[in-house]
Amino acid sequence: MGKFITFEGPDGAGKTTVLNNIINRLKHSEFNLTDFVITREPGGTEAGNQIRKIVLDEPDINIDIGTEVLLFAAARRQHVVEKIKPALNAGKIVLSDRFLDSSVAYQGGGRHFGLNQVLDINRYATENLEPDVTFYLKLDPETGLDRINQLRSDEVNRLDEEKLSFYQDTVAAYEQIIDKNPERFSIIDASRPLSVVTDDVWNQLIAVI
Repeated sequence: MGKFITFEGPDGAGKTTVLNNIINRLKHSEFNLTDFVITREPGGTEAGNQIRKIVLDEPDINIDIGTEVLLFAAARRQHVVEKIKPALNAGKIVLSDRFLDSSVAYQGGGRHFGLNQVLDINRYATENLEPDVTFYLKLDPETGLDRINQLRSDEVNRLDEEKLSFYQDTVAAYEQIIDKNPERFSIIDASRPLSVVTDDVWNQLIAVI
């Protein structure tokens, strides 16, 4: 079996940018990039990318919260069976930009659907698959929202348009998840300069792999 490593955090924490920096470092390291599978959620597969367009990129479409949860779970199911599990069974190291924790935090907490309800729906989707390690980029909601408004005005999705209270509830949900799974999480202070955050994640990632 390979290793399953996920990257989580509230919007604005720089999670995707840090992961891209890590990928660039891997390309110039002694590691063989073919041993890694880089993916994301929602997405990671053709079906998942199509669902991503519906739940994130089409803000004018009215989607019931229960429908949103099920769509994310459907994308995740395809992601697990088509990409993640085959890679792990082949001994690969899977690095994923978000996984189940995001649904629990964003839909369960931010949208108040319920953390346990989201978990119940996703048990089948994930086949009880859990990451070996999750890097959580910690950032207060106010700073995250400021970053979104300042830096991402050209690529705003449905979730980016939520109000501060949504992000506060999402972060609170993440904290509950971490409290229940402390052994899995590595907490990264994302308020620091990007280069420092990247160095921190890189050093811990090398220790893991």
